[in-house]
Amino acid sequence: MGSTSTGIPLDTAAIMSTTLEGILYGFSVLMFIGTIWTFTYKKRMRDVNRPAAAVAVSLFLLSTAHLVVDIIRIEEGLVKYRNTFPGGPVAFFADDTQETYVIKSAVVVMQTLLGDGVVVYRCYVVWKSVRVIILPCMMWCAVAVCGTCMVYDFSLTSDAESLFTNETGHWVAGFLIFTFLTNLFSSGLLAYRIWTIEREASTIRTRKGIMPIVRILVDAAVLYSVPNCAGIICLALSNNGLAVIGDLINPVISIAFYMVFIRIAINKDIQEFLSTVCVGRGETDQGIPLHYPTQPLQASTTYKQNDASFWLK
Repeated sequence: MGSTSTGIPLDTAAIMSTTLEGILYGFSVLMFIGTIWTFTYKKRMRDVNRPAAAVAVSLFLLSTAHLVVDIIRIEEGLVKYRNTFPGGPVAFFADDTQETYVIKSAVVVMQTLLGDGVVVYRCYVVWKSVRVIILPCMMWCAVAVCGTCMVYDFSLTSDAESLFTNETGHWVAGFLIFTFLTNLFSSGLLAYRIWTIEREASTIRTRKGIMPIVRILVDAAVLYSVPNCAGIICLALSNNGLAVIGDLINPVISIAFYMVFIRIAINKDIQEFLSTVCVGRGETDQGIPLHYPTQPLQASTTYKQNDASFWLK
């Protein structure tokens, strides 16, 4: 890491990040509405997938809180304390000990842990093996440790340059790297497991339904990973663009989560695939009647229907 930061001034970065975050937040709100619709359309309250709905609502609340704090921070730095804070707006946005900065950093950590936790849980539901998720769980714990220490250091260190030179920067780097690896590794395991299911079920009419699922999961993983990868690069180059990337992570996490549910809900081929890999008779959580064969696929019928609806729908 370099000794000094480069790139755009921090006050300019704050304006850019909040503007871009607001745009992405608007998309996430629309997708949140679509996700809730997929959970509740033509369903009774007892049939609603409550765990997935709770995660969706939590992501929405956290991304909303982050944007609100960012707006307050912009108002304080550019208006309220513009002429009274020593060093002006640039110094204000460089002060990591500001309450608004610590709060929004904590929100980023919570939303990242929630998003990564969902990916790890999906991996467990598909594989039905604790051993498979041992490494993802260890990386998730590393994200929690690095994120907690990062926020704590922010509350103590007021020099923005320290983000690129001392222990604080190491915690930030660890946080970004571990969340990137957690998402990448878990999503890779998901895609691989679904691919092996498709191979084992080649005699069943699932060929059309399997590849859209893989593409959706891969798209979500890529979307989730891009801001983390960009953040790692900015941190390595000691570039203030990290401030912009950091504010975009929250809405991107929400969008990636909502995208999986919405795209699978509107894909008829995937509905057909689900009807072949579940056991028993009943309905999907979209209210579509399913008639399952008794033992259509041994490798993929060990998880419960509710679990399948959580990671897929």
